[in-house]
Amino acid sequence: MRREIHANEAPIRVLFTFGTRPEAIKLAPVILQMRARRDFRPVVCVTGQHREMLDQILKGFGIETDYDLRVMRPNQSLAGVTEKILKTVDIVVEKEKPDLLIVQGDTTTAFVSALAAFYRQVPVAHIEAGLRTNDFEHPFPEELNRVLVDRFATYCFAPTKLNKQTLLAENIPDARIYITGNTGIDALLITRDRVCSAGPRKWKQLWRSAWPAVKDKSKKLVLITMHRRESFGPRMKALMKAVRNLARKHRDWEFVYPVHLNPNVRMAAAGVLKGLANIHLIDPLPYEPFVFLMQRAEVILTDSGGIQEEAPSLDKPVVVLRQRTERREAVDAGTVILAGNTGRGLEKIVEQLVAEKSQRTVAKNPYGDGKATARILKILRNHTRR
Repeated sequence: MRREIHANEAPIRVLFTFGTRPEAIKLAPVILQMRARRDFRPVVCVTGQHREMLDQILKGFGIETDYDLRVMRPNQSLAGVTEKILKTVDIVVEKEKPDLLIVQGDTTTAFVSALAAFYRQVPVAHIEAGLRTNDFEHPFPEELNRVLVDRFATYCFAPTKLNKQTLLAENIPDARIYITGNTGIDALLITRDRVCSAGPRKWKQLWRSAWPAVKDKSKKLVLITMHRRESFGPRMKALMKAVRNLARKHRDWEFVYPVHLNPNVRMAAAGVLKGLANIHLIDPLPYEPFVFLMQRAEVILTDSGGIQEEAPSLDKPVVVLRQRTERREAVDAGTVILAGNTGRGLEKIVEQLVAEKSQRTVAKNPYGDGKATARILKILRNHTRR
């Protein structure tokens, strides 16, 4: 049963669990706004799925953790990660006894943490509910993770109307679904103006060989991110070969690739992309310089979900390096182009986008106005089950 929380009642105790860079970015506005209020008591628990990259984001937003579970081990299986997260998050849930657990997106941390809360009969709020490719292999295992969380979440915070329609079609009760926009846009807009006014010199040491290309606005800069598990192996190498071909053909273009720390990605990048003067393989970036780099880019090649949402707010075209995307709104709006993950046709798509720069019209971002966090907190304030 739900009822409203009155002003004289204790703060709503909210446990956040997350483990990756994208989760941290999209949860940061929610955590920060809760910490600035008296009616919420947020508790932050990280699993450390993306250890170094996660720490970058936490530091950038000034978020301190209450629990750090450090679940990752070298060459750990999905089953091993799942087991460790379930056991450790269960201990935290039992100790904290939260009124609500909040997870974001489609990671193993999100699904398993939500399951641990469900077993303890703690309500779950799922930020970014209702995204679907309808193919459990793409992305793997993320598609299954988000479907399962939505089945039992008390609050499904859907970014768009399409996401809500998807949930309704899966027989999720309408009373559990709320359209909020995407909190990733909130995080981007918090950061954008401050970053772009700072200039590239603030992060000069991070650009490495890309520094001349980043600072020279006359250079055409192509930003690349690539890390999806379903592309590991021959497909990822094919995508990188297409990038290499573009770099050889267009010597006046600069390709900047902050390479994910996963060994499968780093070995492929080193094997295919090293050695060309206009391809710059750099370490993963903290959020602020990465936002600067998105703003600076001519076009973005990515298999990231968050970038598909963020780039339209920066008026940047995105080429999605995946077979399917759960962000159909972006495809329909024309803010992204789905290129597949085989490398075929990628060169032509990128060349066309660069050639058409002056004729591009700015499409409206379908993912929100930067007010998703305020909507979520209002809903939780009025309806959290106690």
